[in-house]
Amino acid sequence: MDTTVMPPDATDKLIPGSARVELTSTEGDPVKPNSRFKITAGENMSKFRQVTGCMRSNALTILSVLGVLSGGILAVILRYARDGRYTQREIAYVMFPGDLFLRMLKALIIPLIVSSLISAIGSLDLKMSGKIGARAVAYYMSTTCCAVVLGIILATSIRPGKGGNVDEISRPTQGARPTTTPDLLMDLVRNLFPPNLIQACIAQYKTVLVPPTDEQFLAAMNATEGPINKTAIPLSEWRMKYEIEPSTNILGLVVFALVLGITLGKMGPKGKPLLDLFSCLSEAFMIITSWVIHLSPIGVLFLVTAQMLEMESFEVIVGQLGMYFLTVMLGLFTHGFIVLTSMYFLITKRMPFQFIGNMAEALATAFATSSSTATVPVALACLEDKNGIDPRVTRFVMPIGATINMDGTALYEAVAALFIAQVRGISLTLGNIIAISITSTAASIGAAGIPQAGLVTMVMVLDTVGLPAEDVTLILAVDWFLDRFRTFTNVLGDSLGAGIVNHLSKKDLSEMPPPQQFVTIPPMANLDDFTLEMEKELNGMAVTTAERSQPAEDVWQSTSM
Repeated sequence: MDTTVMPPDATDKLIPGSARVELTSTEGDPVKPNSRFKITAGENMSKFRQVTGCMRSNALTILSVLGVLSGGILAVILRYARDGRYTQREIAYVMFPGDLFLRMLKALIIPLIVSSLISAIGSLDLKMSGKIGARAVAYYMSTTCCAVVLGIILATSIRPGKGGNVDEISRPTQGARPTTTPDLLMDLVRNLFPPNLIQACIAQYKTVLVPPTDEQFLAAMNATEGPINKTAIPLSEWRMKYEIEPSTNILGLVVFALVLGITLGKMGPKGKPLLDLFSCLSEAFMIITSWVIHLSPIGVLFLVTAQMLEMESFEVIVGQLGMYFLTVMLGLFTHGFIVLTSMYFLITKRMPFQFIGNMAEALATAFATSSSTATVPVALACLEDKNGIDPRVTRFVMPIGATINMDGTALYEAVAALFIAQVRGISLTLGNIIAISITSTAASIGAAGIPQAGLVTMVMVLDTVGLPAEDVTLILAVDWFLDRFRTFTNVLGDSLGAGIVNHLSKKDLSEMPPPQQFVTIPPMANLDDFTLEMEKELNGMAVTTAERSQPAEDVWQSTSM
């Protein structure tokens, strides 16, 4: 029996690398009419090898998700394995591997964000940068507004604070830092323009209000001719003091990177040497990031375990603050998996499930670290390597998104403000609700991507509607846990936003020359495997060239079997 390999007909739909095969007898007659079948390289691989290959390629994603689940299960087992609470030293021992992983990620934040932003913007012309930036900002503002509106609708419908009592809710001993809305907004603008870039890497500006002295207190008491306490003196009359807080000023560094990237792009050939330097730095730190990612399953497991062991009580979540906790969780789930995914589907005309599945490592890291900026290195690797997003888009959009796009924080602050008002029995007018929505949107933009930064901006939201700033302590018992889900939603929104912006900018990017590519050996790869892959690439290029230069019929060969 002979096997003749024929060129495909126009009606045949063949995958690349396959051919139409027709079996004939020795007399030349077909063995069976319409007995055509397609032979592909995959048929030579056994089912077992296919399954193991799939597991191997997705092993890190599966292990990262298992790390989160295993951390929660291990924490429950350890909590109920003994009667008393674990000491601070014991928790520190459990957290040590996770702390090392978190330190590695944080060490990559500044060099990766700065070099990625500069290289991405510098490789685009000013017009193209403006288009991508406008699309990203439009997406960020629309999703943040949707999150705030959703939070207000859920809080007014479910009313989680109805029937509650302020005295029945246990509060931590620590209080909220006294501040005013103008001071927070001015600090935000000041941090956009750091006077010292080196200092911006380790500290940011903060306004501190100093309580009145005894002399000022006595003067105020004499002026009112009656007994008063120090809290009765308005915050606007407290003395202002300026301090440098030990925390990375990520907003100022992002603004600096944006300006320098635009400048290098306008300089043309003169700025290319410096632009190439930042491009090389960006690629180098992406490789280092891929190495660190391999430690994520272990780091995530111990971070989650330690944080759950440190929690005061599981009963608080399901008891005193149960309805508040469920309301925020319902809002985050609805916004993340219904609103954002629907927006992605309507714009890109693609189902978002595979896209989200490819981001599993970044989402698991976001949940474990509770920091949007610490997740940027992992998110960039997932977007570029697994979802195929253009690096010029990811390295432009993601650092900015991790800084200003805080959908989960905006929703949480809107629900928290209404919850506190309901617990205190205060009826809010339509104007108060509108003020909460506007302030929550602005506060979420000002919340840097660091753990529990929302508590600071929460004071600004409460101050807008006249609620006591110290009432922020009512929700501190569950804030650490909700903070992880807020960060999860924030990173999910940033990632889907990168996919949407990439889809909208694909035509514009195709008209531009591609950025300089760096050939790097994949981390943890075998050198022989890498060499084999390079040979396949070269052979594929040769075949493609031959196919372009010859008629299609000449490429196909006949073989005898």
